[in-house]
Amino acid sequence: MHYFLTGATGFIGGRVAQQLVEAGHQVTAVVRSPEKAHDLARLGVAMHKGDVTDKESMREPMRGADGVFHIAGWYKLGGRDKQAGQQINIEGTRNVLEVARELGIPKIVYTSTLAINSDTHGKLVDESYHYSGPHLSEYDRTKAAAHQIADQLIAQGLPLVIVMPGLVYGPGDTSNVRTSFIQYLQRKLPMIPRQTAFSWAHVDDIARGHILAMERGRPGESYIIAGPTATFEDAMQLAEQITGVPAPRLRMGPGALKAMAAIMGVVERAVPVPADYSAEFLRINAGVTYIGDNAKARRELGYNPRPLKEGLTQMLSHEMRLMGMPVPGDTA
Repeated sequence: MHYFLTGATGFIGGRVAQQLVEAGHQVTAVVRSPEKAHDLARLGVAMHKGDVTDKESMREPMRGADGVFHIAGWYKLGGRDKQAGQQINIEGTRNVLEVARELGIPKIVYTSTLAINSDTHGKLVDESYHYSGPHLSEYDRTKAAAHQIADQLIAQGLPLVIVMPGLVYGPGDTSNVRTSFIQYLQRKLPMIPRQTAFSWAHVDDIARGHILAMERGRPGESYIIAGPTATFEDAMQLAEQITGVPAPRLRMGPGALKAMAAIMGVVERAVPVPADYSAEFLRINAGVTYIGDNAKARRELGYNPRPLKEGLTQMLSHEMRLMGMPVPGDTA
């Protein structure tokens, strides 16, 4: 089969491209700088210069594909420039899906996120849950708007399957999640938020979930491809068991973090602040729960994400080797 990808140079998209190639499929991707996409070149991915914000740059590379994976997205917490989310997450999604419709692509998989549901207040929600209130971050807001565009095009007959990852982790991550674990390994993580919970999934499982959605997903349906649910506090306790590095003893409750977020919201209007101290970052760590039930994906797709301890062991061992730290269980 011949598949077209957006976001192939990203964390999730790169793994999807790799798994597709390993399964014997032909993969085409649009990338902003083909000359820098060395990993894709090594895989034999056919690369074309383009961008989701440039609708016409995708038309010819997409033509004739058996399926399209739209994975590209903008994610940043605490950024002062809010235009990127609008242009990439919202308008970019519209561009990709409209070109796919115009070309008559047989099936499309779009990467949404559990973050469109905002804080579920401890409720493990499924695909029928719909949130319409204010969002905690610009990423959440723009992805929710993009999801609405996808739903509208489904209603018009587009053969689209939506996948909704939760928190994605693993080797190669460049997000705040990795930053927190690096700080933990360096014993520089200042505190752990209480009650904050996510549905965690290893990036390789998320990539597999995308491919299962293409192969088995029903057009018009959404699938939560998140992994097991755990608080950040639980994840850090697992990390301590895995590495022997003690987790921070300081815990901060939602009230304190919300107060800090309000203060930083004022400060960052005047001066730039590090992402980990931005109002957005503090808000999404203030006892919120970005959690979802993957039962439908397990039942219909055969999705089976690994346990959190197994995935964290792989990720933390990888990071410890990069840092020159001894890894428990490694032999000289």
